[in-house]
Amino acid sequence: MKILFITQKVNLDDDVLGVYHSWISRLARKFTKVSVVCLYQGKTELPDNVEVFSLGKESGPSRLKYIFRFYKYIWKLRHDYDAVFVHMNPIYIILGGLFWKLWDKRIFLWYNHPMGNFTAKIGIAFADNVFCTSDYAFAYKYKKIKIMPVGIDISLFKPVLEAEKKGNRILYLGRISPIKKIGYLIEAAKILDNRGVDFELLVVGSPASEKDKAYESKLKNISVDLVSKEKIYFLPGVANHKTPSIYSSSGLFINLTPAGSFDKTALEAMACGTPVLVSNTVFKGFFSPEAQQICMFKEDSISDLAVKIESMLTLSSGKKQELSEYLRQVVVNHHSLSRLMEELSIALTF
Repeated sequence: MKILFITQKVNLDDDVLGVYHSWISRLARKFTKVSVVCLYQGKTELPDNVEVFSLGKESGPSRLKYIFRFYKYIWKLRHDYDAVFVHMNPIYIILGGLFWKLWDKRIFLWYNHPMGNFTAKIGIAFADNVFCTSDYAFAYKYKKIKIMPVGIDISLFKPVLEAEKKGNRILYLGRISPIKKIGYLIEAAKILDNRGVDFELLVVGSPASEKDKAYESKLKNISVDLVSKEKIYFLPGVANHKTPSIYSSSGLFINLTPAGSFDKTALEAMACGTPVLVSNTVFKGFFSPEAQQICMFKEDSISDLAVKIESMLTLSSGKKQELSEYLRQVVVNHHSLSRLMEELSIALTF
């Protein structure tokens, strides 16, 4: 079977979307041919049965150019795919859905966002099946939904023994954006500093839009005192495949993404054996009652976050090791990339 995969970016070195380069490589093991249409193409290292066709954002923005190339590619490749798999951008289903229906191509959509607009509703309506990772996602209410694993490459994301572990290092890693609520983490860090807690906070990530750049500036402004004390460090985003050593060198990973989004960074950290603190209630479905007590804090509660961070930093080495092993096993059992590809290949074939 041959498949057309449509996604936003194909770039091995991208700090946020680089993970989907791995998806394409794994899909190539399951399908005879994988044709990829993307908005932006960067560095790629893909199998011989994969072809990538860019709409051309890397050479400058032009919606007219994008649309022309989109129709050119889906027509040119129409005999090279049996099904279409659209990742997170239902607008492509609105543009191509009628043609794919006429050509008898099955249409699949991965839509894992907590919010959905008119575009999402139309895209879902056209799709034969829709995939998401939790029942907090917008698409979950539709009958055609299929819950999928997040898809963490456990052969890449694993404890890096060469990485020097700093037990008091707190890590945020991901896109710099208001939805990530990084400001709450900085306010919790101020509380810890006032209590005399010894810690180092790394904020690793880059903004993706002008709004996000303004948010980054705001974060740096409220962190001036802690930066001067060498308590907080802001670092630019790192290619996804280079992050395991950063996770492994940290004593604690924090994720503040609200319920509805199953943020893969928390699972990547867990796979690397790094203890996590999360507020997203979707984790209750995978954490034991004891792990919930240790690894979860009340959403939007800065005081509870500060308390949980301090408790985590003071865990005994034996308890931390036990927790690290448990958290990695959660990812291995429920959210590995191998399991995702197995379930996806079945869903996309039938």
